[in-house]
Amino acid sequence: MKSVSGLLANLDHSMIKGTEEGVITALVYDSRKVTEGCMFVCIKGAVYDSHEHVEEIAAKGARVIVAEREVEVPEGVTLVRVADSRRALALLSAAYFDHPAEKLKVIGITGTKGKTTTTYMVKGILEHAGYKVGLIGTIETIIGETHIPANNTTPESYVIQDSFAQMVEAGCQICVMEVSSQGLMMHRTAGIPFEIGIFTNLAPDHIGPNEHASFEEYAACKGMLFRQCRMGIANVDDEHFDRVLEGHTCTLETIGFSEKADYRASDVQLIGRPGYLGVCYHISGRLDMDVEIDVPGTFSVYNSLAAIAVCEHFDVSKEDLREALKVVKTKGRIEMIKVSEDFTLMIDYAHNAMSLESLLRTLKEYHPQRLVCVFGCGGNRSKLRRYEMGEVSGRLADLTVITSDNPRFEEPQAIIDDIKVGMARSGGDFVEICDRKEAIRYVIRNGQKGDVIVLAGKGHEDYQEIQGKKYPMDERELIRQVLREEAL
Repeated sequence: MKSVSGLLANLDHSMIKGTEEGVITALVYDSRKVTEGCMFVCIKGAVYDSHEHVEEIAAKGARVIVAEREVEVPEGVTLVRVADSRRALALLSAAYFDHPAEKLKVIGITGTKGKTTTTYMVKGILEHAGYKVGLIGTIETIIGETHIPANNTTPESYVIQDSFAQMVEAGCQICVMEVSSQGLMMHRTAGIPFEIGIFTNLAPDHIGPNEHASFEEYAACKGMLFRQCRMGIANVDDEHFDRVLEGHTCTLETIGFSEKADYRASDVQLIGRPGYLGVCYHISGRLDMDVEIDVPGTFSVYNSLAAIAVCEHFDVSKEDLREALKVVKTKGRIEMIKVSEDFTLMIDYAHNAMSLESLLRTLKEYHPQRLVCVFGCGGNRSKLRRYEMGEVSGRLADLTVITSDNPRFEEPQAIIDDIKVGMARSGGDFVEICDRKEAIRYVIRNGQKGDVIVLAGKGHEDYQEIQGKKYPMDERELIRQVLREEAL
């Protein structure tokens, strides 16, 4: 039970009908989950607007209705008017769970790329140093030993606050979370007192009818984090640095290769041997040390710099930093799986042309004997993505193995045929093997000394979606099965 007046205490609102006296049994924003005596927050979604169903919601037992536009409620039901019901939900959720973020140090990470990897790096380093850390991100939410698969990069505000409360209960001291531009725009993180905000980079992405209207809006939403955190850590090398940080109210530190970066990377060396690709470099500025990370590419330098800068504020020793960075891994993000002494095999989530090109260019820097790319494309999605990914892989990989991803309600072969249209533009060598396990078997069986083989597109996903149903399919398990069956 929560008092109505207590929940509304820090919320700008107007009482249209009823009273702030009394208590509510639950805070609800999904009309399917209305319970007797609850407070219901009306949200306008892409296809469903609960403002239009207030009569039905009240009939199910809602005692208080919070709305951002005019609605009619029956006698005995309290009506509260707010300017923005999504923002109101965030603030009400924080109050409902007794402001758990105030009992944690919350670290928020935003940017087009690198959020997930940086999040796991920060968590890994801090845990290595003895802290208990919760995580909210694209792959999962982690609370103690509990792993909850994610639906959104940044969940709805009620879910975030519920997770914070569970973290506090589990004894967590810190929460590190990915903060998407959509999450910021839709006020899912409103009211969270971020201890540190991180900006990784910005590139044109998420622009469209159901996302951001323009690149300018996308950048402005990213920048909202730096008016909501105490300390900001940002990539000064990014061409959009000034745009994203415009109007920031936080103390600011910078990372990058630039001479003006507070944490500056130099002397970068790529490290490659069968089964292992990494990078080492030197940090100068606010810290002076050599670092080696078990993740390839220049972008990994930026991710690790951000993680190191964060951990400096938690008094992590250089030794803990070095040790943790050598072992920290992110499921499905350039995740290397040891299968042979001759070649390197990895799994990565790259599932569009931009991410696949970035991945393949990074791997080519290691000068593999052959770069082999195994990928497919999702069904019921843009054909343009298939053409573009086919062209990118054909241009950059020495051999492409076209296979099935999540065909959904399409025929896998039809998707493969679309990918081949893009392949034809590049003239790259390819084979097509519709069954993903057999595609994996093919590249393992035919791997040559010095090859780098990447299984792209599935990453952390452990299922395959076919005709509306999700079937278990984890590439790690497929690899294990192939190795057993091949007796390798």
